[in-house]
Amino acid sequence: MSGKGAPVLRAEDKPDASGLRVVIVAGEWHEQITDGMIAGATRALDESGADYSLVRVPGSFELPVACKVALQAGADAAVALGVIIRGGTPHFEFVSSAATDGLTRVALDTGKPVGFGVLTLDDEQQGIDRAGLPGSREDKGYEAADAAIRTALVLRALRG
Repeated sequence: MSGKGAPVLRAEDKPDASGLRVVIVAGEWHEQITDGMIAGATRALDESGADYSLVRVPGSFELPVACKVALQAGADAAVALGVIIRGGTPHFEFVSSAATDGLTRVALDTGKPVGFGVLTLDDEQQGIDRAGLPGSREDKGYEAADAAIRTALVLRALRG
């Protein structure tokens, strides 16, 4: 976990996302980590003034289809939150690749941003360190929501 090169977010740089509709789509696996990321994402959305809702899906594999439907139904952006921890079989690679490729495809197919908050981890501690929990070094839920908001605002400006 590096975090090196991450932009410094100052209070005066906080986006005004009033009027944006955002859907947080979160997997149900690894509840402590996922709930921490949801808390970070909702904090970012509250600070920005965006309207948002939360939906849960069984796991990270299901994130792309739920994000696509949310965006097709009128959301301006989605925030995908999931946790995939490496095990002793190739399952980790299949699910990680499917979630990543699927979410990329959703963003490109819909022309709307998907904040990427899918943690691919070697162990649970790496997730705890990134989940925005007390003592965590990073808050990937907040970062994913902030990226979705900022990108939605850029796309709105580009489209005029």
